[in-house]
Amino acid sequence: MATDRTTPHQIQVHTTTRRYDTVIPPLNYEGGGITTHHYSDSKSPSTSQVLAVITGLPVGGILLALAGLSLLGTLTGLAVTTPLFILFSPVLVPATIVIGLAVAGFLTSGAFGLTALSSFSWVMNYIRQTQGTVPEQLEYAKRGMADVVGYVGQKTKEAGQKTKEVGQDIQSKAQDAKRTSTTATATTAA
Repeated sequence: MATDRTTPHQIQVHTTTRRYDTVIPPLNYEGGGITTHHYSDSKSPSTSQVLAVITGLPVGGILLALAGLSLLGTLTGLAVTTPLFILFSPVLVPATIVIGLAVAGFLTSGAFGLTALSSFSWVMNYIRQTQGTVPEQLEYAKRGMADVVGYVGQKTKEAGQKTKEVGQDIQSKAQDAKRTSTTATATTAA
């Protein structure tokens, strides 16, 4: 089967790492058409990413605020007790208490700050890891639910059929028993 085409087929290959949103096809196939590509680098966040940010940011913010408040309290306490320490320097017990409280305050502030930064880091890593996995998990769950529903439906049909058969057997036995009792009473009466 011979072809009567005089123009050769043309193939265009475009290599890119970006995603095509829309492609406007050429106006005609003989050439001279204009192809315009619109690229999009931005993606909308997934539901799991939104939930991670909604839960992670308040936790990190609260811990960071606690770190700031404990630092502020420690500095205020140190500012109030430093003149007392200078005035009552011969007394070593209050000095030890003040130094111990100051060290504890700084350590608490650092722990809250480190926990807040760890929380922020965890949220960012979670967002990076979950990108693209949630739709696959949802599809897998949908397939699993469909399999379970099909299995339960089949077992329900089988149980219904078996119940119907048992009911028919009981009914036929009851009718047989009724006939035999009727014939037995009729023969004894005669």
